[in-house]
Amino acid sequence: MKLKSIDAIENLQYNTLRDQLVIPEYGRHLQSMIQQICEIPDREQRNKAAQYAIDVMGSMNPHLRDVPDFQHKLWDQLFIISKFKLDVDSPFPLATRETTTNKPEILPYPQNHPKYRFYGNNITYMINEALKFEEGEMKDALIMVIANHMKKSFLSWNKDTVTDEVIFEHLYELSKGRINLSKKEEELSSTNNLMQVNKKHSNKTAFGVNNQRNNSNNKKYKSNNNHQFKGKK
Repeated sequence: MKLKSIDAIENLQYNTLRDQLVIPEYGRHLQSMIQQICEIPDREQRNKAAQYAIDVMGSMNPHLRDVPDFQHKLWDQLFIISKFKLDVDSPFPLATRETTTNKPEILPYPQNHPKYRFYGNNITYMINEALKFEEGEMKDALIMVIANHMKKSFLSWNKDTVTDEVIFEHLYELSKGRINLSKKEEELSSTNNLMQVNKKHSNKTAFGVNNQRNNSNNKKYKSNNNHQFKGKK
C-alpha cells in the first residue's frame, strides 16, 4: 500500500528534532546504531555488536585501525557516543565522564619575552649550570665560552660590531651579579672571527640548498635529453 504524500511528510525526521550528534565525524547512523546496542538485553550479543561498531569506526581510518593507541581511542569514543550508558567488556579501562573531561596540567613554559631575545632562553640555563661549578680553571673556561657564545649571538642579530664591555654587562645582569668579567683582563674572540663562523654556517646551509636545486635541475636536464634522443631515433 502506497503512502499518501501527506503521510510521507508527517513521517519525515528532521535533524533539528533528533538528538544532537556527540561526535559529528562518525555521522548519524553510527550514533543510532550505538544507541540500539545499548538496548540489547543479552550481554554476549551486546559485546559482539560493540566490536562491530568499533570495526566500523576503525574503517574510517584504515591506516590507524590496528594501532593499539588508536584502538584505545576508538573504545573511549564508543563510550562517549553512548553517553557512558553502554555496558560491555572492553579490552581497555572503561572510559568515564570524569576521565574524558579532565584537563591536563598546565606545563611550565619558559618566559616568552626575555629582555635580550637574541641570546635565547637557553643562555640562562647555561649560566646557571656554570655557577654550580667549583671555582677554578674549568669554571673560568666555561664562563668564557658562554660569553663568546653571547657575542656571536649578538652579532648574528646585529651585524654591527659590539664591544666586550657590552657583553660583560649583559652577562653580569643575566647572572644577577654573580659573574663579573669587567674586573678581569679577559678578552673575547674578535668580531671578525665570530662573523666568519656565522658566515660558514650560513654558507653550509645555502650550499646544501643549492646542491638540492642543482641535483633536481640535472635530473630534469637528463630526462629531457633522453626524450629528445629517443624522438630522433
